[in-house]
Amino acid sequence: MPKMFLLFSHNLTDDQIKDAKENLKVDKFIYLPKELQNIWSNIPPEVEDITDYLKPIKEFLKNNANDGDYVLIQGDFGATYNMVSYAFENNLIPIYATTKRVVKEVIENGKVITIREFKHCRFRKYK
Repeated sequence: MPKMFLLFSHNLTDDQIKDAKENLKVDKFIYLPKELQNIWSNIPPEVEDITDYLKPIKEFLKNNANDGDYVLIQGDFGATYNMVSYAFENNLIPIYATTKRVVKEVIENGKVITIREFKHCRFRKYK
């Protein structure tokens, strides 16, 4: 069964875990080690080319992922593009999570309060 490597800055929700297990047949979720998570969550905006900056994450995937494993990739646009390309080149399946916005309006003490909730819908493959 495939694993899912997590290149994003959040924890998976229960809905995301359930979806990955049921629809992608994922049996193991792998968060980046703390030092690599720090790299992914802090892409330096002043650096023109982040290729070298991402090398430790690519090395981690090279050493731990197998053909057909999923890589959930969300974050800095340039880093995401770079890692999606890397996934394709290395027989990994790059995906991202889609959400639906649910808006509720509640009247409290004569004021309208808007509550926005984002609900997981599905994982979608980058193509």
